[in-house]
Amino acid sequence: MIKNFKTNNFSLVLSGGGALGIAHLGIVHDLEQKALVPAEIIGTSMGSIIGACVAIGMQEKDIFLFFEKFSNLFKIFKFSFSGNSIIKSEKIENILNTVFSDMKMKDTKIPLKIIATNLANADIKVFNSHDDVKIKDAILSSIAIPGIFEEKHIDGITYGDGFLCENLGINQATYHNVLAVDVLGESSFEKSLPQNFFKTNNVLEMFEKSMRILIYNQTRNALRNSDKNIVLIEPNTKEYKTFHFHKYKKLKELGLNLL
Repeated sequence: MIKNFKTNNFSLVLSGGGALGIAHLGIVHDLEQKALVPAEIIGTSMGSIIGACVAIGMQEKDIFLFFEKFSNLFKIFKFSFSGNSIIKSEKIENILNTVFSDMKMKDTKIPLKIIATNLANADIKVFNSHDDVKIKDAILSSIAIPGIFEEKHIDGITYGDGFLCENLGINQATYHNVLAVDVLGESSFEKSLPQNFFKTNNVLEMFEKSMRILIYNQTRNALRNSDKNIVLIEPNTKEYKTFHFHKYKKLKELGLNLL
């Protein structure tokens, strides 16, 4: 149980999940209230953004204000009519730059690992302090959903979203004690099928549900094969979509009081 965890003896693992990942802020808030500081932070996709903020020493209230900038999709997304994606990363990079500037992975106060995928060979890439890489570039790699967000090129290698390899990075944890927060876990999808009046809505909901189940099964297999002491928290995100950034206040609340 988390009550047996002590400062600097556990890894904090934050999953990806688009806007659903804002629920991580509730966990961060409660960790601050309990004066618990992880020995390392591992983040995938949206979890990499929040994890990086915590790793450089930001408080939850300041991270929450930062996420207000992500609340309007049309202000942060720049659509592209060329290349392999429909959204360019330029505006997102500008927002990340306001927090991380040119800080590198080695410059964090808490050791940080960010998970991405090598799109050429499908290998996992775990950016850490040994990589001479800017934090914002590692994040842009980890959040680059293929076909949606622009892929990231670093030192001649093309990276995409980390969820393709490991959405909940428990396998990358150094410490035996792990606090893992999965916003795409069992509590992220309805058990029943969608029954909207319009077929289009049913199709879209079925697609998103299928993706959540696929990722959930990936994580479930990793949990089964782990020998670590894992405290797993799965915020109830089933009522929200991965693009509901404008509901950031309610999404944060999903992670509160779960420790």
